Amino acid sequence: MRHKLAAQLFTLRNELKKDFPTVLRELKKMGWAAVQIDGLHGYPAADIAAVMKEVGLQTAGMHVGLHRMKTDLAAVLEEARLFDTKDFICHSLPDELMNPEGYASVRKDLHDVAARVSDKGFRVGYHNHDFEFHTILDGKFALEYVLEDPTIYPEIDTYWVKKADQDPLSFIQNYAFRMPILHLKDMTSDGRKYFAEIGTGLIDFAPILKWGLQNGVEWFAVEQDYCPGNPMDSLALSLSNLLELEKSIV
Repeated sequence: MRHKLAAQLFTLRNELKKDFPTVLRELKKMGWAAVQIDGLHGYPAADIAAVMKEVGLQTAGMHVGLHRMKTDLAAVLEEARLFDTKDFICHSLPDELMNPEGYASVRKDLHDVAARVSDKGFRVGYHNHDFEFHTILDGKFALEYVLEDPTIYPEIDTYWVKKADQDPLSFIQNYAFRMPILHLKDMTSDGRKYFAEIGTGLIDFAPILKWGLQNGVEWFAVEQDYCPGNPMDSLALSLSNLLELEKSIV
């Protein structure tokens, strides 16, 4: 399993702005197999890709805004080629699209982008938060509605599913062999329902990891939106706990 573990770089956004290459080298030393790109913070894609190749970090997809997919697709594809990844994932939505008409347009837009890139070997994905569970379309949660389109690949986030009072394991089971990347994120058990290091909170990750390994998940991307201290320390703790869990599920 450890060869499928990736650090989502949004966790380290402030550190990356100061010294992107050094952060990548530190993540490799920590033991991560890959990173998930979430913005380049002014660095040229070719330079970052070169550092990743130098240290031996793979790419577990790229988070890309829907507007950029629609208006700057050639550059998105070039970055995906540089980073040697098939996957670029819509990471979030603006408030004005969080309604039935908005989700219908999002599904159509993602479908249209997928139609333009699938024959080139790329996959278009969608990463959820909890807000997609606040809108119902055709008797389904908005997230389920968007992901009904088989050309759109799910990137389910365990924390946000839990925040929406759904069971992460039950929810991901709807997407066997359709989800190349699964987002791992824990929730505090102190009643705040806040972000936590993997293995320190409410979510039972052992069955989630086991299911992922058996059902086509290629990467487990660890993200922590906000950390209580140094984000590198939080990622180190999450990685350590995941490697302990690995012993019980293999």
